[in-house]
Amino acid sequence: MTDATPRLLPWSSPDGKPSYVLGDGTGMVSRLADDIEEAQLCLADGLVEDARRLLDARNWTTGELHLLTVELAESLVEIHRIAASRGARLRTASPADRPT
Repeated sequence: MTDATPRLLPWSSPDGKPSYVLGDGTGMVSRLADDIEEAQLCLADGLVEDARRLLDARNWTTGELHLLTVELAESLVEIHRIAASRGARLRTASPADRPT
């Protein structure tokens, strides 16, 4: 495992610092990270649907808009972390291992 590249995890340490795991992506922590990333992506999909529905209705309350904005911002932070983690892993993968 000397060639292992750290994987950015979809959660932070208790003091807000990024968390990483080393390995080949098949361990328990990596699988848990995969599951959490999938849940975060599904939540983002739901938020996009909520935003479209709310904005199409054209009669928003300020509370609805505020809540939607807060949730969308949190989701964007999570999605950005997932993209950064996956991008880092793609850059270190050999060309034969990269998806086409």
